[in-house]
Amino acid sequence: RKLKHHEQKLLKKVDFFNYKREQNSHVLDVIRRYHIQKRDDYYRYNNICGIVRKITGKLTSLKLDDPYRIAKTEHLLKRLYDMGVVPKEQSLMQCDKITVSAFCRRRLPVVMVRLKMSESIRRATEFIEQGHVRIGPQRVTDPAFLVTKRMEDFVTWVDTSKIKRQIAKYNDKLDDFDLL
Repeated sequence: RKLKHHEQKLLKKVDFFNYKREQNSHVLDVIRRYHIQKRDDYYRYNNICGIVRKITGKLTSLKLDDPYRIAKTEHLLKRLYDMGVVPKEQSLMQCDKITVSAFCRRRLPVVMVRLKMSESIRRATEFIEQGHVRIGPQRVTDPAFLVTKRMEDFVTWVDTSKIKRQIAKYNDKLDDFDLL
């Protein structure tokens, strides 16, 4: 059938060949690089980035010497720095440049690769799902777990993990008490 006038006008604005591809290429790159299994996780991180940018925009619109702006800026920077999303608690301009990749770098598999507990993010994800990893006393089985800077020191293998036993055996530190 022949398209009606308003349908033709709408179709002039849409390019069907590049409709979804242009925006999803970056999304797919991040999902592949950080081995994100659920696409919803990416969109949640993107939503958080948008909220932070929105708050940053509202704070920058206030006067520089406003006590509310100073307090909230310090609070926001402290929270983001403690999470490990921004490198320094310096200025509000860092908050405006936050990306999804900054949140993805705080995921447990990526932290495990950085701590040299695994060779790849994919393998680290498998270890987490199988229950070989704990943070402090708590076993973690969700690869989307965000690790703060304080928790990063407590990422280790579960005591009953065969991987921990294999590493100890390789380093000649296997204790007879662990065999029980």
